[in-house]
Amino acid sequence: MPEQPAPSSAFSRTARPSTRRPKEERLAGITVLQIIPSLEAGGAERTTIDIADALTRSGARALVATEGGRLVGELQARGGLWVPFNASTKNPLRIWGNARRLERLIREERIDLVHARSRAPAWSARLATRRLGLPFVTTYHGSYAGGNSWKKRYNGVMAEGDVVIANSYFTAETIAENWPEARERVRVIHRGTDLTAFSPSAVSFERVEVLRRAWNIEPHQRIVLLPGRLTAWKGQRVLIDAAALVKQRGLEDVAFVLAGDPQGRDGYVADIDARIAERGLRGAVHRVGHCSDMPAAYLSAAAVAIPSTSPEAFGRTAVEAQAMGCPVVVSDHGATSETVLAPPEIVGNRRTGWRTAVGDPEALAEALIEALTLGASARDGLAARARAHVEAHFSLDVMCEATLDVYGELLVRSRRLGAD
Repeated sequence: MPEQPAPSSAFSRTARPSTRRPKEERLAGITVLQIIPSLEAGGAERTTIDIADALTRSGARALVATEGGRLVGELQARGGLWVPFNASTKNPLRIWGNARRLERLIREERIDLVHARSRAPAWSARLATRRLGLPFVTTYHGSYAGGNSWKKRYNGVMAEGDVVIANSYFTAETIAENWPEARERVRVIHRGTDLTAFSPSAVSFERVEVLRRAWNIEPHQRIVLLPGRLTAWKGQRVLIDAAALVKQRGLEDVAFVLAGDPQGRDGYVADIDARIAERGLRGAVHRVGHCSDMPAAYLSAAAVAIPSTSPEAFGRTAVEAQAMGCPVVVSDHGATSETVLAPPEIVGNRRTGWRTAVGDPEALAEALIEALTLGASARDGLAARARAHVEAHFSLDVMCEATLDVYGELLVRSRRLGAD
């Protein structure tokens, strides 16, 4: 199995198998309720759908209590059941009322376990499961800001699960620092990537060519891609400064692509455009807006830069790029760095990417030049290692299996699942 850097603390990464019964039969007949504010696009929402699909395939019933959203149709197509529910309210009285409604739902549908993926519905779910003695799981999908004691208490419900799933070791450390009593209940399960979609063999040459034409990239140019919405902490300024250094050092056939939605940040967009002009990079840096075909975008790239200046709770784009065999250069902080194999944890010829100091254009430029000047054999070797690394540690199958193991462990503990 490919190497993985040792975590900074001894959090469990996956659940231990809880029964000798085959995994595909272990949850048969069990009903699991996930609760989330809505099913619009997003990491937590996508994971909800993936786990519902895994539950259905295991023979369990998968209910999702949510207000609705564009992914409801996909949930139902994959065997999940939508329960319309006002799960986003932060009104304390309505949260209390929702807890009573959840109790009724749990009894009527004979729900065996509840999994909350957001704070407001987690409060209702915690009240209901505590009264009924049901297993309660939470997933900490990101770093919640806690500016005062009230906010910290509000956030703290996500650390009250019988198992608290963290989407990275970085997130796990954040939980343990704020709620030390939860440390023993934290389980690290990285977000899974769909390796059927993010596969070089799944992307046609035509899809890549469509993007290159839309981005006005010349046939001879190599692409350095920064995927991410246009906001200061994603590091677009750092890449622009690094691009100027790359050009100064003689790499003239490189196009730098900023692929992301500005989301109304007109002032930041104007600042980026001014910086591009000041560095003499008009025609070299392309601001292309939202990209709806990310597998093709990664395959079109000679390198992917992720120079975030604030730590990420997970490193989705770094994982996706590695799945596509593309060299990645990331800021060495947060969860992104734990998704990329690089020195000093491993020797250089075993790397799957580069980690650079935060906010350092010089270091970013040096890493990009190294990635762009790899020989064919070295690049092929890096691509193979990166893909194998993602398959072993960040696939949908790994995430779903680990999550279902958590469910099985808790259900055995609560005697809701018959032991062999």
